[in-house]
Amino acid sequence: MKDLVTVFTPVYNRKNLIGNLYQSLLSQTYKNFEWIIVDDGSTDDIDEIIKSYQNEDRILIRFIKQENGGKHRAINNGVLHAKGELFYIVDSDDYLTKDSIERIVFHYQYIKNNDKFAGVCGMKCFPDGSRIGKEVTWKILKDSWINYWIIKNIKGDVAFVFKTSVLRNYLFDDIPGEKFCAESLVLNRIGKNYLMLFFNEKIYIAEYLSDGLSVSSIKNRMNSPNYAMRIYSEMASLDIPYLKKIKAHINYWRFAPCSKLKMKNKIKQIGIYSYIIFMPIGYLFHMKDKKNNYIDIRHVGSKR
Repeated sequence: MKDLVTVFTPVYNRKNLIGNLYQSLLSQTYKNFEWIIVDDGSTDDIDEIIKSYQNEDRILIRFIKQENGGKHRAINNGVLHAKGELFYIVDSDDYLTKDSIERIVFHYQYIKNNDKFAGVCGMKCFPDGSRIGKEVTWKILKDSWINYWIIKNIKGDVAFVFKTSVLRNYLFDDIPGEKFCAESLVLNRIGKNYLMLFFNEKIYIAEYLSDGLSVSSIKNRMNSPNYAMRIYSEMASLDIPYLKKIKAHINYWRFAPCSKLKMKNKIKQIGIYSYIIFMPIGYLFHMKDKKNNYIDIRHVGSKR
């Protein structure tokens, strides 16, 4: 029996954009997949669009509504409802190459029964076909996400496809009152314990929008500082190059002023030496962010 893949899409007021993704799913050469859509409290009647897709009955679509809580909570919801062996996150404003799922399942066969691997990763590209980030020359790479992104510093976006069973053990934390958590929180945790199979094939086409999460990354972290602090405190404890640790410490204190936690609790989370050495630098970045929190995604080359 062919492996069932769950394609997961979180949506928030995207009724005019999701059609490209739907059409790309209809064109997939591999047909054994379900499409789970979690509506994160939309107000644009996207449910009517999804209902029309369901009525066409061309692919299996499961539509779930939740109160507005952020993409990370939508992912948790999708993972818990997924029936597929693999879980493929595809944003509502992006779409897939016609052989995307087929290539994922092809490469998955090589690590399917290997408990050291959490999943596979293909490459993301712009609509013109250029990779998001620098082109790479290797075809297959077996490595942890931490080695790939933080230590080897291989830039550019990848399309993660995880074993659903692994993701269920790495759900996002739930911090009340905060609605943005970068996916790196879970990626780094998985990267400490698992490998990924990276394959150099472009399977995911990304459209970066001026109102998307990516371009407001700093603002989102300022509005959800406790998630940001948790990410950077955990990153600072990883076995990574010292300069990367320094950056994590600085970023921790960059967003700490936005948190209502007491100072003693902020210090406890990352350590007194971090406070003494890096807090002043982080605070300078914080003051700069307050003046200008817009980030140009083309310069960064990453959607996280």
